[in-house]
Amino acid sequence: MGWITEFAGHKLVKLLTAPVRQNIQIPLASQEQLSAVLQPADVLLVEGNTRLSAPIKYLTQSTWSHAALYVGDALPSRESWQLPLILVEADLQEGVRAVTIAHYAQMNTRICRAVGLSDDDRRRVVAYVVARIGHQYDLKNIFDLARYLLPAPPVPIRYRRRLLALGSGEPTRAICSTLIAQAFQSVHYPILPEIRRKWSDDPLYADCYAEIYRIRHHSLYTPRDFDISPFFDIVKPTIKNGFDYRSLNWDHISLDQNWSCRI
Repeated sequence: MGWITEFAGHKLVKLLTAPVRQNIQIPLASQEQLSAVLQPADVLLVEGNTRLSAPIKYLTQSTWSHAALYVGDALPSRESWQLPLILVEADLQEGVRAVTIAHYAQMNTRICRAVGLSDDDRRRVVAYVVARIGHQYDLKNIFDLARYLLPAPPVPIRYRRRLLALGSGEPTRAICSTLIAQAFQSVHYPILPEIRRKWSDDPLYADCYAEIYRIRHHSLYTPRDFDISPFFDIVKPTIKNGFDYRSLNWDHISLDQNWSCRI
């Protein structure tokens, strides 16, 4: 039965990763603008345009359904006519792979940058994901994949994050931001940890407490967590490169103009 479930899994993956043609996105930052501001270990969040994107957005209550890590020039150079491979992602169908910036040319993106990350730790984060390029995922667990066929599964809000981590873990690691979360956890950089207060046992300091950070399991991280993390900065290329609203080329058609419709 192993080959049957594996065959069915690959067919299901092909269906889930197929682009949705009705989905039209107008990227707000060009490839050139993104390339000009990206730094190694930056997280690039992607809105996504596949059938898989819809349930992930619903379950995480977020615009973002995918994440990739910018690795700069960590990968070998390619031919002069080829775009460099500068992003590493975990893909459901292809496993961990490197892609070009053009791979997300027609999608909305957001850059999240770890604040205060040292250069040494930045290199370690990059090296962590680069070392895992080529890793594949076991797609035999049909249940893990079939749950993503429903764009809006009837799951209470408090259980939605858990639904992403449910099952064998293999397809989950390929879908969620597990790879990137593990890379940052390897250098003990916080993303969205659980914070608990430990109150003092000393009667003289009864009102004092210490904040204890507890790392979440990597399978529970989603692209949204990098967006809302208090430890990651949001970098907007149009502002970072210098923005002058007076230089915009506006359409000067009057907003008060009366339009008539042809029936």
